[in-house]
Amino acid sequence: MTKASDLFVQALENEGVEYIFGIPGEENLDLLESLRASPIRLVLNRHEQAAGFMAATYGRLTGKAGVCLSTLGPGATNFVTAAAYAQLGAMPMLMITGQKPIKHSKQGQFQIVDVVGMMRPLTKYTHQLVSASNVCARVREAFRLAEEERPGATHLELPEDIAAEETEESTLFAPSYARRPLAEEKAVRSALDLLTAARSPLLVVGAGANRKLTSKTLRAFIEKQGIPVITTQMGKGVIDERHPLCLGTAALSAGDFLHRAIDAADLIVNIGHDVVEKPPFFMVQGAQKVIHVNFRSAQVDPVYFPQVEMIGDIANSVWQLNERLEPQSHWRFDRFVRVREAMEAHIAEGQDDESFPVVPQRLVADVRSAMPDEGIIALDNGMYKIWFARSYKAHQPNTVLLDNALATMGAGLPSAMAAKMVYPDRPVVAICGDGGFMMNSQELETAVRLKLDLVVLILNDSGYGMIKWKQANMAFPDYGLDFQNPCFVTYAASYGAQGHRIEATADLLPTLKQCLDTGGVHLIDVPVDYADNDRILNRELPERSAQL
Repeated sequence: MTKASDLFVQALENEGVEYIFGIPGEENLDLLESLRASPIRLVLNRHEQAAGFMAATYGRLTGKAGVCLSTLGPGATNFVTAAAYAQLGAMPMLMITGQKPIKHSKQGQFQIVDVVGMMRPLTKYTHQLVSASNVCARVREAFRLAEEERPGATHLELPEDIAAEETEESTLFAPSYARRPLAEEKAVRSALDLLTAARSPLLVVGAGANRKLTSKTLRAFIEKQGIPVITTQMGKGVIDERHPLCLGTAALSAGDFLHRAIDAADLIVNIGHDVVEKPPFFMVQGAQKVIHVNFRSAQVDPVYFPQVEMIGDIANSVWQLNERLEPQSHWRFDRFVRVREAMEAHIAEGQDDESFPVVPQRLVADVRSAMPDEGIIALDNGMYKIWFARSYKAHQPNTVLLDNALATMGAGLPSAMAAKMVYPDRPVVAICGDGGFMMNSQELETAVRLKLDLVVLILNDSGYGMIKWKQANMAFPDYGLDFQNPCFVTYAASYGAQGHRIEATADLLPTLKQCLDTGGVHLIDVPVDYADNDRILNRELPERSAQL
């Protein structure tokens, strides 16, 4: 006979689970005892939301479902934002929550929430275990669905009495051999016909293309065909952004230099992007044709209705096109070249600005200068995300971790921690606004306890800067978005981290380099000035891009 909680842990081991992030409660104690004898490492967090962010980021970076654990009721409800983060961002994750005994409970409805019902709209799969005998099958199913394209969140509820139940069932289910389907021949031919007939085709690369093999086949396609490419925010790094055919990242939905290239294109090949991520362009009836290349068919939307869809393994679809297509003598990319030149010139402006507080252009340039090709930055959500998405050149896949699907605050620090655990030999920097940082700042203690070598940049403007910018754009008075911060140097020290404050712009780069070269957790308080947001993003960009 085997206890269900032991069987559950064996099933997790069978899936290759390395870490479980979370906060156990009394309803998880059988499972916790089973974990004690397991090689799986329990990472004790300070908030369940942060545990979920870490599990999701682990899944994003490895392709294997990250696992997080909470108790019932309030512990489970704290997973809600992380569940949406993983589901919208296509990050494989399994959440495990506890529950009161379901057969005999003497506590009435105390802490009882319908967690399975709550998780249903936020996950690909949610299930309450009601018998020890089906534990292994349900665990395998949860992992299968979490990792299957399109990846996302799954959830299993393990009630206290089921966890303690004994069973004779002990069959562990190995993952079955499976290959992704390939794009259908007629769809391939239709796409080739459009590409051959196009005058100025353009590639748009999104998050779904952020796979090693897809990145490799895309590079081969671009080198042979000579077709320029732009990326979405979550597609950054799929193509090295220093490549002369990479025009940049569509950090804004309209009005930027890149949108002049989109306007000039008569065919857009949209590779790995779907409308869950904020659209990088808006389709208009009668304008450009669009080829949708993805694992799944396109979700029809007023701004996205492709004419041809290649559904199947993305890398294979790109390979098929490259094998059967030759560069066309009538293709014209002159407008795209001018767009890239204008974009490069605009990004270079302000990189040497010595004014203080630090302006975003200088901030991005200094971080890029300090980071090696393989270094990882994890962005929280705020005004700076637009600046980094637009101006920070990613050299390798998954070296810029940002969220342009749920776009939640509070994920930057936990995501950086997970990245450091997956890639302990790479430099990792969390880049957070002061608002987003304080939403999960307690995880500094977790990072210190785990002995992570991690740098946290806090961009300090004492307010919710992005909302203030949009408030001003709508001609509303400045109201309700300012706050006071703690002394971040002292705050870091209270957790056992090392705190630094930038007092002059010239100090930023050497301080960042010193922290990257020194072990431990470092927090750098960087005062920032977003005064140019409105001029550059609202007026200057549309005016200058319209001249192209």
